[in-house]
Amino acid sequence: MSKINGNYNFKIKTTLIKNNKQMKNIIVTLVLVTFLGFSAQAQTKKNKNLKYTTAVNGNCEQCKKRIEKAAFSVPGVKTANWDISSHQLTVILNEEKCSTADLNKAVAKVGHDTKEVKATKEDYDNLHSCCKYERE
Repeated sequence: MSKINGNYNFKIKTTLIKNNKQMKNIIVTLVLVTFLGFSAQAQTKKNKNLKYTTAVNGNCEQCKKRIEKAAFSVPGVKTANWDISSHQLTVILNEEKCSTADLNKAVAKVGHDTKEVKATKEDYDNLHSCCKYERE
């Protein structure tokens, strides 16, 4: 009878050791997956105060008002300043709410070409005569 109990106890111990190794493997796998998940999330974090500058065509104070108004119409734009002499639009925007592409599209929609997006002919033609610039 003791030999039967000994074999039975050996089988139980063997099974427990196998289950323990499997449990350790599962825990290690979960820790790795969690770590990789946090790493991936950190890489996609967006800037809440991105300073972005782009060239925008225009001529006058009226253009300045129109360009800045278009920039502010994009949700997430915090500041916008277009310099008449350098033709540079400088903005601070929240990338969690908008992208630089959104900004360029909004400015182009009011008739002003940006370095990245050209205004349609129709939008450009709607500009006041003093605001029309040489298009490339």
